[in-house]
Amino acid sequence: MNKLADAPWKGIYPAGLSPDVPLDTYPVHELVARSAAAWGDKAAFVFRGRDFSFADLRRAVDAFANALVCAGYKKGERIALLLPNTLYHPIAFFGALKAGLTVVHLSPLDGEIVLKHKIADSGARMIATTDLGGLSVKAEALREAGFVGRVIIGSDAALDGAGPEWGGIEIGAATALPEVQAGDLALLQYTGGTTGLPKGAMLTHANLSSAVSSYDTWFTAHGLMRPGEDRVLLFLPLFHIYALTAVMLRGVKNGLTLLLHTRFDAETALAEIEAGATSFPGVPTMWIAIAATPGFETRNLSSLRYCASGGAPLPVEIARKLKRATGHDILGGWGMTETSPAGTNIPVSHPDRVDSIGVPLPGIYVDVVALDDPQRVVAPGETGELRIFGPNVMSGYWGRPQDNETIFSDGGFLTGDIGFMDDQGFFTIVDRKKDMIICGGFNVYPQLIEQAVYAHPDVEEVLVIGIADAYRGETPKVFAKLHDGAPPLTLESLRAFLKGKLGPHELPGALEIRDALPRTPVGKLSKLELKQEAAAQAARHGGNS
Repeated sequence: MNKLADAPWKGIYPAGLSPDVPLDTYPVHELVARSAAAWGDKAAFVFRGRDFSFADLRRAVDAFANALVCAGYKKGERIALLLPNTLYHPIAFFGALKAGLTVVHLSPLDGEIVLKHKIADSGARMIATTDLGGLSVKAEALREAGFVGRVIIGSDAALDGAGPEWGGIEIGAATALPEVQAGDLALLQYTGGTTGLPKGAMLTHANLSSAVSSYDTWFTAHGLMRPGEDRVLLFLPLFHIYALTAVMLRGVKNGLTLLLHTRFDAETALAEIEAGATSFPGVPTMWIAIAATPGFETRNLSSLRYCASGGAPLPVEIARKLKRATGHDILGGWGMTETSPAGTNIPVSHPDRVDSIGVPLPGIYVDVVALDDPQRVVAPGETGELRIFGPNVMSGYWGRPQDNETIFSDGGFLTGDIGFMDDQGFFTIVDRKKDMIICGGFNVYPQLIEQAVYAHPDVEEVLVIGIADAYRGETPKVFAKLHDGAPPLTLESLRAFLKGKLGPHELPGALEIRDALPRTPVGKLSKLELKQEAAAQAARHGGNS
């Protein structure tokens, strides 16, 4: 990593900050005890109008960790969390890590196919969930089907009363906890690949904590954070790596108050800002909804000090509209599940560089390698595949030794993103090698949708691509060939068929029935022509298919 000392983006960094900085690593759950000692009765979270202090968090985390160990779970075993944004998430997340377990994040949006895959693939023996929104019913169905042996349920009603209350496990006295090292596996965070179902990125305590250290170094140097003072709006889902690391872990570490909400609502966000929220990290769909709220320009947004958008590109016209209203540039960057997700950021000094993903964060090195030779670094301005190095980069995918042999080059992770670096060290992404679709900041995998559509009795062949969507950024479009003699198939009936099999974010937004689907010269179904058609149509309609 001594390449960092002469990194091309060195001149973009603020005075006194070098790209070549050591990044602290530590067991992630230690943040809770440190912050409880430093911040005590200060609110770590505000949920449904109630404060949950750093001291409260420590007590709840310790109790959950002790319960897991007393129940017989051993260091290294996996626990799946099927939790929306609720206080039960940080309690279960930090508590499981303190008990030496590895967390497996499930999404409340996951359909049956993905839930079963993640549980079976990870080998998780239990699920921690809540009775909010029918999630406990989903979890119990998995237990009854033999996928897990235990379901632990947090009572949602208890959060409006005496406080967190778990069912399905005995919350007892303190016990001896295992010793956890920074190099131990902390999290299996599932993400997509070029083909097949999601695979688990293996993220250690060191991966996550070094990402936090990188973010903190960057934010401190740019004056974007006030430890112990900032109040951060948290609508982003904690089961997603962006919110987990860049918001929750950083918030707990730095004594910030996280204003936690289960669901996003533009009016609620505006009211929270008027009530004193100082920071709002979001995804483009959130900012688009705020910008579309009648009269939002007249609201008092003066408390905001920092605004960010991640997960997908923010439309330039929306960014300009928000800048006029808030006085702030909506800064962004780039990262991946596999990088915990620290990667690059647009510096405060260069807010005009919204055409790029910015420059690498401290302690992280990025270069561009030739598409036909991932060991050959290309010159500035030349397009290739982005490769990233750093202590935040995962060790590989869980149970995928064949994949792991091909995803690294000379120690750097091959991201699958195609782009270039300019002479100043700013990186720009121009395309993705992966077919992954990004809908409202969520990763959606075409092959998963294709598999579900193939279950429809009238469908003979199917291909799925992402098409432009003014609100979600992209939406899945299904191209299908029906069996001879099949009745007409509508988008509405297809969505009804897929409901439950897929998550709501994965349901297609468009359907086109064709007599035949394009194929390669060797007879394989091909998406290339469909993508080209969609791009041409989007160009004709000003960016929307």
